[in-house]
Amino acid sequence: MNGSIDSGSSATQAQRTAAPLVIGVTSHRNIPARDEAATRQRIRDFIAALRREFPALPIVMLSPLAEGGDQWAAEEALAAGARLIAPLPMARAQYANDFAGAARERFDRLCAAAEIIEVPDVAGASGARTAVPAGQERDLLYAQAGVYVSEHCHILLAIWDGKPSGRLGGTAQIVQYHIAGTRPSLTDRRRSAPRGVLGTDSERLAYHIVCSREQVDGAPAAPLQALQTWWRTGSHASPGDGPMPDEFHAAFAHAAEFDLDWAKYSARIAEHSGLTPDARDPAPASAIDAIYRAADWLAIHFQRRVLLAMRSLYTLAALMGIAFTVYDNLPAQDNMLYVFLLLFALGGFVVGLANRRGWHRKYLDYRALAEGLRVQSYWQRAGLSLTGDGEFARDNFLQKQDVELGWVRNVMRGIELEDAVQGQPKSPEALAGVIREWVGDSRHKGQLDYYQRKAEQRARTHGITETIGMASLCVGIGISIVLAVFARELSSDAKNILVVVMAVFSIVAGVRAAYAYKKADKELIKQYRYMQRIFGEARQALDQTADAGEQREILRMLGEAALAEQAEWALMQRQRPLEHNRI
Repeated sequence: MNGSIDSGSSATQAQRTAAPLVIGVTSHRNIPARDEAATRQRIRDFIAALRREFPALPIVMLSPLAEGGDQWAAEEALAAGARLIAPLPMARAQYANDFAGAARERFDRLCAAAEIIEVPDVAGASGARTAVPAGQERDLLYAQAGVYVSEHCHILLAIWDGKPSGRLGGTAQIVQYHIAGTRPSLTDRRRSAPRGVLGTDSERLAYHIVCSREQVDGAPAAPLQALQTWWRTGSHASPGDGPMPDEFHAAFAHAAEFDLDWAKYSARIAEHSGLTPDARDPAPASAIDAIYRAADWLAIHFQRRVLLAMRSLYTLAALMGIAFTVYDNLPAQDNMLYVFLLLFALGGFVVGLANRRGWHRKYLDYRALAEGLRVQSYWQRAGLSLTGDGEFARDNFLQKQDVELGWVRNVMRGIELEDAVQGQPKSPEALAGVIREWVGDSRHKGQLDYYQRKAEQRARTHGITETIGMASLCVGIGISIVLAVFARELSSDAKNILVVVMAVFSIVAGVRAAYAYKKADKELIKQYRYMQRIFGEARQALDQTADAGEQREILRMLGEAALAEQAEWALMQRQRPLEHNRI
């Protein structure tokens, strides 16, 4: 749904670069005038509650600006200081003819305050055409706009009578698409993401304001009553005046935490090069690139914190073992027991600090976000669109493997929306630039070189661990032989010292092996070598064809492999948290 862009937002630069909370709206047009004030109040209360709950998240209202609830929600969002983005179902000049009188004035006023995404006319007509599409063509355009809103929002604000409807693109169909994955009938399937991979209730949330309609039997579906509010997800519903479902609250809280971390370290992140476009590719940096740089830097930052905590913890564990061995085997070493207890307390402090500040979780989450954005950015720059309305790497990313990362997919939805607003231009050299940067060549090392280096690095580290283990085994065998041969000649003190030496080597080797397991060195060697082979085969396949379509298909498969590898890595690392009692 890329089209011409009309600017006019009141949003600040901070709102543009932070991960927002996007509210999409779908509404009936023929809501009775007597209910307007009360419905607006429900909308105001909803926005205010989100602001109180997640003050770090800038709010974006995504509204097609249709008459009725769409326009009311847009006006209330602007009044609350939120950013307004309007994905119009057709060219603005065409769409304007769908309004008359006060509604037309309101539409023009909202367009002036909004950032507009104009959906191309399905008939391929030029922007000069002013006739409003009619019949099924018109309904199809509205359905496409409704699907777009659903795909790019985090919460769908549904001002709906609760009744099912067979009308193509109507409010009922958009709500059902959002919470249940039921596609609007006759909608062009190429223009919406496949929802089969999104099959969890933790992905889609709607806030339902029940309304009446000005028509025969215009009352809401029984037992609903006008102006009630409900949280809806999948087949579940809970009162709208109650708390948001826990899984969604956690997802938005993590996104807010990301925004706060980004703001906290913004100066240092600005110095990080991140995903810089190739010098020969003049395409400007996009919203994806900006958030990628932040996520990548934060992932590295918290990775260092985690590694520092792990090294401290395992060093303390080794010293604890040595202190207890000395206490148990050498005379006049009672103070070693106090040293043991002190080291144990320090270890508990390190683990408590790391867990309280969420270093491990943030490291995994931000790395997952960065890697998802890396693929999304390269797909976008290569002109690779799988669905017709965005470069949805997140539709393939960690859907079933890790339900805790729903907030990552939410951030990726918001970024897709931002890049649609910006209307990122594509360079003729973009595809070649992506191949150079991502896969790599003689000048640009790319991921091929990265996986090769990481595999070699992990292999060396694993070799050191095995060497330490073998040295410990040899020392233990040697001391055992000495003790057996010279059992009668050695004094008790000498025997105790040899036992302590043997124990020290065994403790060091054991702690080193436990540290290597916690870092998953052995498993990562296999993953890195596998990905090195995948990127090597991709490089060969890309070199054998000059067809842009075939090259994009190779990059698509490569991206899916990279996302799958990231899913395996995240799951593996999540099973190895920092725990004081499992050293």
